Amino acid sequence: MAIRFYNEGTDYRFPAKRIVTRWLREVAAAEGYRIGDINYIFCSSEYHRDINRQFLGHDYFTDVITFDESDRRESRIVGGEVYIDVDTVIDNARIYRAIPTTEMRRVVVHGLLHLCGQRDKSASASVMMRRKENRYLKSLNRMLCDPRNDD
Repeated sequence: MAIRFYNEGTDYRFPAKRIVTRWLREVAAAEGYRIGDINYIFCSSEYHRDINRQFLGHDYFTDVITFDESDRRESRIVGGEVYIDVDTVIDNARIYRAIPTTEMRRVVVHGLLHLCGQRDKSASASVMMRRKENRYLKSLNRMLCDPRNDD
């Protein structure tokens, strides 16, 4: 069972992969799940929009698309593919006045939270999603600041 990071149509390099992988395992555990196979694909806007059109029937840009292959009921293992539009995330960071790396990490954990069953379509679910993202981002920041982590 692994978390893997890929690129498609972009040269973006996601930083601190080992620490982030450990963090994502801790997030899944806090949500009551174990990590199965999760592929994060950082991609160009064009590639991402094509996926959005082909699989979801949406013709617009978005920052993340999650394909859930989890077995949350029986084995409580989460897995799937999380496609992240690098350009849209960077644009959103500028709009929300966030650090691009922080916004990228937010989208990464957002995808995992979807795999854990968290929704965000209603106003109340969206607020809950944002709270969880913020809480988990704080825990990642603590991990990144720990001198024992040399990633």
